Amino acid sequence: MAGSASSAEAGFPPFFAEAPTITVRDPLARFLGAAADGIITYGYADAVKLAGHSCPTVAGAYLMVRRGLSALYGESLPERGGIDVHLRDARDQGTTGVIALVAMLITGAAPETGFGGIGMGRRFARRDLLHFDAPIDGVLALRRRDQGAGVVLDLDPAAVPPDPAMGALFSGAVAGEADEAEQERFAVLWQERVARMLLDHADSDRLVRIAPWPVPAAQAA
Repeated sequence: MAGSASSAEAGFPPFFAEAPTITVRDPLARFLGAAADGIITYGYADAVKLAGHSCPTVAGAYLMVRRGLSALYGESLPERGGIDVHLRDARDQGTTGVIALVAMLITGAAPETGFGGIGMGRRFARRDLLHFDAPIDGVLALRRRDQGAGVVLDLDPAAVPPDPAMGALFSGAVAGEADEAEQERFAVLWQERVARMLLDHADSDRLVRIAPWPVPAAQAA
């Protein structure tokens, strides 16, 4: 499903509006009247607004979450707030924080700073659903809280390589030595790679690898 035209109107590259969208049902949004039936649709532009930039990491995180939710819920709408998110690395390591932001946006899962819930029963709580330093063989994993099904996801950005011209352009741009034309060319090629990830490889098994994540024996017993 394509995104809304509002992405293009906001001044983003046009491909943002063409990227796959992710629709979820959020019981808290329904309870508080924030969305009809709690149904919320996220587009790639939403992830960019939160992260503050568009890059292979943001696009990859978006696609991993999309792929994982599809595997866990099939044709049903994923339940926002009903998913535990586990990240392999420490919260301050590499791009883990960026990936966590995108996962939080779509799944509602939050660390200890998240929403604590409503009432004595802590209904709709999102706190402590986001975990770091997880013993998984992938970048992140998702597990349904209602019935325990889980998947592990990994990302291989090399499956969608950058334009060959990016090497020299990247060096100059990062060093602050690129002129205006070089900087503009760098930005165009940077986003072209992101566009290829989102439009041409969104369902690629090479870009996003997915595997079942069985419930630990101690929990299944």
